[in-house]
Amino acid sequence: MIDTLRAAFHQQFGNREPLRYFFAPGRVNLIGEHTDYNGGHVFPCALTLGTYAACAKRSDGLVRMYSLNFEEEGVKEVDLSEIAYEESDGWANYPKGVFSKFAEAGMNVKEGFDIVYFGNIPNGAGLSSSASIELVTAVLMNEWYSFGVSNVDLALLAQRAENEFIGVNCGIMDQFSISLGKENHAILLKCDTLSYEYSPFRQDGLSLVIANTNKKRTLADSKYNERRAECQSALDDLRKELDIAHLCELTADEFQQHAHLIQDTTSLKRARHAVTENERTLKAVNFLKDDKIEELGALMKASHLSLKNDYEVTGLELDALAEAAWRHPGTIGSRMTGAGFGGCTVSIVKDELLDSFIEETGAIYYEKTGIQASFYTTGIGNGAREIT
Repeated sequence: MIDTLRAAFHQQFGNREPLRYFFAPGRVNLIGEHTDYNGGHVFPCALTLGTYAACAKRSDGLVRMYSLNFEEEGVKEVDLSEIAYEESDGWANYPKGVFSKFAEAGMNVKEGFDIVYFGNIPNGAGLSSSASIELVTAVLMNEWYSFGVSNVDLALLAQRAENEFIGVNCGIMDQFSISLGKENHAILLKCDTLSYEYSPFRQDGLSLVIANTNKKRTLADSKYNERRAECQSALDDLRKELDIAHLCELTADEFQQHAHLIQDTTSLKRARHAVTENERTLKAVNFLKDDKIEELGALMKASHLSLKNDYEVTGLELDALAEAAWRHPGTIGSRMTGAGFGGCTVSIVKDELLDSFIEETGAIYYEKTGIQASFYTTGIGNGAREIT
């Protein structure tokens, strides 16, 4: 990868040294879906797929950027003293947003960079390629200029770049797990407080397989807002008798005792998913600590079924992929991951049956949907960093 980046850099910007190299992973959420805005926990991990950057300093205030993923768009250029969102800049707005937020935080720089980016995260797969390019840029800035910003604050800065510069109202999970990822560990994160702990995930003989439905997610944004409103309605009803700020403050037993307070049957189902999913996520951490990988797999299946039946965000394609995976003897666990209505499943698969898992799951999925799924095998890696 370093050789590829160096060759591309020399071709675009000349034979300049020293070059420095950086990497930020993608991420996947193992379990804990639609819990974050309900005051619950998520359980993501950083991947070994991600975004690479090679860069050299300039003597002026320009940043010139080139992506091997968008070669046809050529070099994008920005003056660090005049950073503004430009729709025509496409992908380059993500690093521009990071430069902007560094400046807003008082970390002004007068010397820019030439940067070549390359990502091996599949576009549109829901593995957070946008947060990955944000964090590789943030680490690059932090290391070159020795700003000393912590990994947590780099995640928050990158989130602000996406919220305020790009205009996407994402939560903190993507940037946090990419910035603070740890090899062979998942992160139990409470998104509202940023309290977190690492949980060992011993991958001996196992692989993570991300399967992309390759269905366009046309409903995700509107249905996401709808689900949030339904959860809020359930919370408002429960708060007539309970002193709670979020649904996920309740255990499943406590929810069952007070479910009669929720007037709308749809809102009740949405709330039941949030509460039970949060409980599954906390159980998943304990199962991993005790090396009970089969029990974790059962929780992943239960998570998917809850997202299908109570939260209703799966759909034909995600259900077909998950159900095909459950039938295969190499599968430890499989579920949809992300917002839903298309996107990906995440599966834990035994290495010795990996090839047949991909072949047979893909064949069953195609038979049911007429769509070819894409499969990506990955490990759990470290967070954003300089490559030395």
